[in-house]
Amino acid sequence: MQASLRVLVVSDNLLTRAGLAALLDSHDELRVVGQIAPLNAVDDADLYHADIILYDLGWQASDHLDTLSDLCNGDIPIVTLLADDTDAATILSTLNTLTLYGMLLSENDADMLMLALQTVASGLVVIDPALTTILNTVVSTNDDIVEPLTPREDEVLQLLAQGLTNKGIAHQLGITDHTVKFHVNAIMTKLNAQSRTEAVVKATRAGLIIL
Repeated sequence: MQASLRVLVVSDNLLTRAGLAALLDSHDELRVVGQIAPLNAVDDADLYHADIILYDLGWQASDHLDTLSDLCNGDIPIVTLLADDTDAATILSTLNTLTLYGMLLSENDADMLMLALQTVASGLVVIDPALTTILNTVVSTNDDIVEPLTPREDEVLQLLAQGLTNKGIAHQLGITDHTVKFHVNAIMTKLNAQSRTEAVVKATRAGLIIL
């Protein structure tokens, strides 16, 4: 039997910590190993031997930047929960120092939260689709990104990340193989990538692969 994913819940609200823990513990694939306040997170995170951290940032996400930045200096993947998109760009810039991270709105249900945690733990970056409007603002400042992707290129990129061939992408999007090839070449150019695989890797690190 596969071992459960060990999750450390961080929030400055006791009821929120308890609620998130109860949601996650209802899934056999997850195991909450601790519930701590941000004040203790940096010093205590390693004590729980967690596979991943779930950090609820509440309504004042910017108040947590110092703690979040310190946690990002470690090697534990982090999934953050935001009440709204007010500070999303700033939070994403901070999370970009990590190789693996996720950023969701707190309105998501337990199944979405579980999927995000598992996806990040398996080696991908996860961004809530509702937050994609802030992506180009942040990612366009990344040295690896020559130019922001168009909406169609973003669609092609997501399918590339799923391992689809040009023909499979063409079928999925209702366009020709030639058009897909054109978009793939544009994506590789904009990401400074020499191959499809490198493009997906760079896009993942930049937070462009969406759950």
